[in-house]
Amino acid sequence: MWFKFKETNKIFKRMKFIDIGANLTDTMFQGIYNGSSKHQPDLGNVLERSWAAGLQKIIVTCGSVSDYEPALQIVNQDERLFMTVGCHPTRCGEFEPNPEGYFLSLCRQIEDNCSKVVAIGECGLDYDRLNFCAKDLQKKYFEKQLNLACKYELPLFLHCRNAHEDFLEILSRNLDKVPKRGVVHTFDGSAEDARKLIEMGFCIGINGCSLKTEDNLHTIAQIPDSYIMLETDAPWCEIRPSHAGSKFIKTKFPSVKKKEKWEQNLLIAGRCEPVMIVQVLEVLSGVKKQPIESLAELYYNNTKRVFFPREK
Repeated sequence: MWFKFKETNKIFKRMKFIDIGANLTDTMFQGIYNGSSKHQPDLGNVLERSWAAGLQKIIVTCGSVSDYEPALQIVNQDERLFMTVGCHPTRCGEFEPNPEGYFLSLCRQIEDNCSKVVAIGECGLDYDRLNFCAKDLQKKYFEKQLNLACKYELPLFLHCRNAHEDFLEILSRNLDKVPKRGVVHTFDGSAEDARKLIEMGFCIGINGCSLKTEDNLHTIAQIPDSYIMLETDAPWCEIRPSHAGSKFIKTKFPSVKKKEKWEQNLLIAGRCEPVMIVQVLEVLSGVKKQPIESLAELYYNNTKRVFFPREK
């Protein structure tokens, strides 16, 4: 189904979404790719498409203290935008040589922006990219950041790549420090991994990278809908034609193939946007053989319950 963006309200008017993870500080939304400017900044256009397609809120992901100022500049422009505060596992080396100073800088960001910070993260373990940060440092500072969840009673926005054994062990030892639990985003683990996380009270975040293979789809089919949240991880994790989940996609977005050919009403091929969250939902609907509208409502309410509990 191809459509003009001005028609999205008609198409999606019965569905509401919250994107729990979008990297809106990425330079791609400023028109810069690999250090080279290709087109004018277009975050405003990206957000306009998002709101038109039923996005009610977007949580901007931060993974370092250097992300906070640009993230704040974005989220303070709209009451529907929120953010996380934490240190990504591949950047945990930033804690050294002053771990307490770095930790206090995280605390200050949370305290100074409490109306906008809704989660601790992105934090966790990533053993696929140990060239950026060694295992021992990742584990040490992942565990340290769990203290933030306890101190500020905020849910966690978690990252786990090829590290589920250590990840689960650290969480299980520290459950008393995470009273609000949270979500493991971009989940690509096994059904058993998901079961253990859910037993601990965590939700499972699904985006295009969770839907690449038939094994992924088989796993997702087994995850209870009451523990699923939707995300895009924009500008990453689009659902590509080669992905197993692509066969369930019904909504196609007009796009340009070359970044230099940018047009304000078109997406850019290869750059994911929050508006594409509807495709994630379509895949889940196909995999689970459930009506898309009922799943949209359930996933929306799951997200509100964890990240926006004070809202009715």
